[in-house]
Order: sequence, then structure tokens, then C-alpha cells
Amino acid sequence: MPDHDRIEGAAKNIGGQIKEGVGKLTGDEKLKAEGRMDQVEGKTQNAVGGVKDTLRDADKRN
Repeated sequence: MPDHDRIEGAAKNIGGQIKEGVGKLTGDEKLKAEGRMDQVEGKTQNAVGGVKDTLRDADKRN
């Protein structure tokens, strides 16, 4: 099962994409920027979860 951080990170990334899209449609620069930041945070959190998954899987093999 994937690490909880991977799931939350993916959700935050998708939410950020939606937020950025709404910002583009409405011309709201602040909303677009928030969406981009959410995407960065989500990708980072997803990457952390991936590292945790790798470490956990490596520990199980040993």
C-alpha cells in the first residue's frame, strides 16, 4: 500500500491544478499562484512518500 504522503500529495497536486485553472479562467493571479504552490507542495509530498515506500520495501527485503 502506498504511503499516506503519496496519496495526500497527489490530491494536493490535482487540487492545485484545478485551482490554477480556475484562476486562469477568472483572471485571478493570486488564485493561479496559489494553485502553482499547491502543485509544488503536492509533488514534494508525493516524492517524500515515494522515498518512504522505497525504504519500507527495502526494509522488508532484509
